[in-house]
Amino acid sequence: MKIICFGDSNTYGYENLNFMGGRYDADARWVDLLSEKTGWTIINEGVNGREIPRRSVCFPTDTDLLIIMLGTNDLLQGNNASKVVNRMDNFINNLPIEKEKILLIAPPPMKQGFWVPTEELIRESYKLASGYELLAQQSGLFYTNAGDWNIDLVFDGIHFSKEGHRSFAKELFDYLIHILPFEQTVTSQKSSI
Repeated sequence: MKIICFGDSNTYGYENLNFMGGRYDADARWVDLLSEKTGWTIINEGVNGREIPRRSVCFPTDTDLLIIMLGTNDLLQGNNASKVVNRMDNFINNLPIEKEKILLIAPPPMKQGFWVPTEELIRESYKLASGYELLAQQSGLFYTNAGDWNIDLVFDGIHFSKEGHRSFAKELFDYLIHILPFEQTVTSQKSSI
């Protein structure tokens, strides 16, 4: 099983516990926790500050599942949820990968914090989930809303805490074992998340 996680700083594992920033160790990042739990090949394609690309991106042809979680940075750049959903729609429609191999995740909504100074940003981050859900239904994608997972965020109102990464990995694991074909489910349950 080969999974690519295409996202922003919360996929990368950005640690914003101080003003210098950094990266959580592998034992605290959701992508690595999921890989350890499952034994799957899971590639972290998270990049700090990434917005939804305006052009197509090539992924390996042997990708079994492409997980996309983006949109937060687009909102931070002044776009409303509707515009972000349209941008995601354009991006997904230009990907050279079958729609049934794509999982779209709505990121957890923002909360008031150092990087989230307005209620409007929080409202738009909540709207993103319903827009992504409709997009997934119309496009034949897998979809889940991380806003339902009670992910702990740090002081900036955007980034996952260590506990948030653990919760995200556990909830995503629980979701994946229900959508993946039986022969592609967990090959190893070495540890709990």
